[in-house]
Amino acid sequence: MKKLFLFAIALLFIATTNAQDNKYSTFYYQRATLFEELPVTSKDIIFLGNSITNGGEWAELLNNRHVKNRGISGDICMGVYDRLDAILKGNPAKIFLLIGINDVSRGTSADTIVSRIALIAQKVKKDSPKTKLYLQSVLPVTDYYKKFNGHTSRWQTVPEINKGLKTLAEKEQLTYIDLYSHFVDNETGKMNIDYTNDGLHLLGKGYLKWIEIIKPYVNSK
Repeated sequence: MKKLFLFAIALLFIATTNAQDNKYSTFYYQRATLFEELPVTSKDIIFLGNSITNGGEWAELLNNRHVKNRGISGDICMGVYDRLDAILKGNPAKIFLLIGINDVSRGTSADTIVSRIALIAQKVKKDSPKTKLYLQSVLPVTDYYKKFNGHTSRWQTVPEINKGLKTLAEKEQLTYIDLYSHFVDNETGKMNIDYTNDGLHLLGKGYLKWIEIIKPYVNSK
């Protein structure tokens, strides 16, 4: 009986440990642990977010060696929050944040997403007060390609998030960057299909449009 009890305790310990280890995806931990080893300096400009950020060759697109990619495919707001220390310890000059669409796919409300981004903003201000944080609007999505249904079927949540982000930026005295209006098809309210081939991620043309919008902010003193 005692052996059975000890075995049950061991199984519970293993299950609890695995649950903690699996808070995020294996890819998240692969990238996050790499980022913990890579340096960040006060001259660096950090692009922070999910797969849409992960997919950009930012240093090349902006021709700037101080630009660093800290995107992780599949990331969510709290995933970004939980890995901020590896970035903020270097007191980077700027952070360009784009996050939230994977939270949408999980059914998270716009208000909750904005409140979680507020936690990120507050941590940046507290731990690295000289870092300038840019809140980029969540990009539109489209169900045109019948992919990523969890994301694209909730496309109407995106404008709600962006409205909240604009208010948050005003409250926290941050810079809000409107990407959304440059990528949306005004007739449908969804992503312009010229910029995507799956309804969620960007084609090269989309990244060039993004660079066109943010370059003045990247280059500003």
